[in-house]
Amino acid sequence: MTGRGKRLEAPHRRLQAGSSAFERAVVAGYKGFAWLISHLPPAIPRVILARGAQLSYLLWPTKRRWSDANFGHVLGLSPGHPRVRMTALRAYGLYGRYVVELARLPQLAREHADSLVAGADLDAIHRIWQESRGGLIFTLGHVGNAEAAAAGVASRGWPISVVADDSSFPGLFEEFRRTREQWGVHVIPWRNLREIYTVLRRREMLALLIDWGYRADGIPVRIFDAWTTLPAGPATLAAKTGSRILPITLHRNDDGRTFSITWADPIEVASADPNSLQRATQAMADAFAASIAPAPEQWYSFKPIWPMEPAEGEVLAARAVRMLAGEDA
Repeated sequence: MTGRGKRLEAPHRRLQAGSSAFERAVVAGYKGFAWLISHLPPAIPRVILARGAQLSYLLWPTKRRWSDANFGHVLGLSPGHPRVRMTALRAYGLYGRYVVELARLPQLAREHADSLVAGADLDAIHRIWQESRGGLIFTLGHVGNAEAAAAGVASRGWPISVVADDSSFPGLFEEFRRTREQWGVHVIPWRNLREIYTVLRRREMLALLIDWGYRADGIPVRIFDAWTTLPAGPATLAAKTGSRILPITLHRNDDGRTFSITWADPIEVASADPNSLQRATQAMADAFAASIAPAPEQWYSFKPIWPMEPAEGEVLAARAVRMLAGEDA
């Protein structure tokens, strides 16, 4: 995804569609799950799902290996270190809480949306948005609760869109889309590049998650002193539309119910040449690392974020040098 003509890709997408009967069953199961959770005291499903998520970590060797490798990078420890495993277990537990919040979101009174995040934080973001020549691209990882941020922003009547994957389970995507759009958050399927560009050329807001998992063809960056990649989409979109990139983080507050937004300095992307794209994406990577470091247990991306083979890091480092030299890697 480093070339100028490459597509904005969803790296986690399923390549082949499943049976329609199975997908209908998945949608029906989710609806039943959401209905049940919305009619129970919140503490009950939070505990059940937290323990279930932690059990999946313990019983699923592949996921456990990926998660331990990720948190080992963050903590600067070996994947088998007890602290790494305790952090992973806490992250899975908080992920269970997030799933409950997501399922209950449709039943949450709309007037409560603006209480999910601090109003003063949103005022500052509004000023950054107004100063942009184009739109404002939020880049964020799976930290805290991105749904809370989107609901809080949309509650002010600001035009915000999110890019989401619609290729795995189209019916389930529609359920999530309806949930978000009832809060005023517009959802764009990841393949609809025309609409993505239109949103930014209208100087609106666009949210992009950047930690979907390592892809060898992304832009090489260093995160926690190790080489990996991030998608080229945010920097490319910013360069072509004159938009600003604002890396943001949603940390869960001590009360467990509200969230604080923090952000790095806005990133300006001068052009779509390799040097500018690498520098902008590295700035995103630095902000991403800074968002995880204070509370690693709030990060719930459980796919491999770094390459598993050390030799791949050397290849990525060489590609970064070429990009900084102005060569198309």
